[in-house]
Amino acid sequence: MIACLDLEGVLVPEIWINVAKATGIEALRRTTREEPNYDKLMRFRLDILDERGIKLQEIQAVIGKMGPLEGAREFLSWLRSRHQVVILSDTFYEFAAPLMAQLDHPCLFCNSLVVDTDGSIRGYQLRLRDGKRKAVMALKLLNFEVIAAGDSYNDTTMLAEADAGILFQPPENVVRDFPHFPVTHTYDELRTAFERAARPSG
Repeated sequence: MIACLDLEGVLVPEIWINVAKATGIEALRRTTREEPNYDKLMRFRLDILDERGIKLQEIQAVIGKMGPLEGAREFLSWLRSRHQVVILSDTFYEFAAPLMAQLDHPCLFCNSLVVDTDGSIRGYQLRLRDGKRKAVMALKLLNFEVIAAGDSYNDTTMLAEADAGILFQPPENVVRDFPHFPVTHTYDELRTAFERAARPSG
């Protein structure tokens, strides 16, 4: 059994929302909860950073002051004591490093930024398009059973591909559009959902 978790919104706060708060740029609050097209969303964000002259170091400084969601460390520790855990995220290694340290360095698959020598973010490189779903596919090909949890539109293909998919604190539009996934709102509920999904049938 392998547990696959999204990062932002499941274990840590949304990075871009915290950047929006720190910079005062309200437009950066937009996430995959509102815009399911990830490429469109990232181009929108990078254009804003370029226009405002915001560099990677400034974003990393904001992230360095962030921490896991309340209860996330305890939930992750519980989950890792029972299953192998892989974090599947659309974030970037350049953003995630300080947060991974606070979560005791779980396995993370995510993307990379294209950064100039002066720290300007010029683009990004996806590890693989629809990488979350394809990671689950690969794990299943290795004969693992996969339980996955996420919160947004960009997690739904991963949840659908897994043997069991669980929504955690999703917005109402995601609940409405994907009513077949069980919905959890607390880590206790998420723990119960994992226990139920991992229970042998019959």
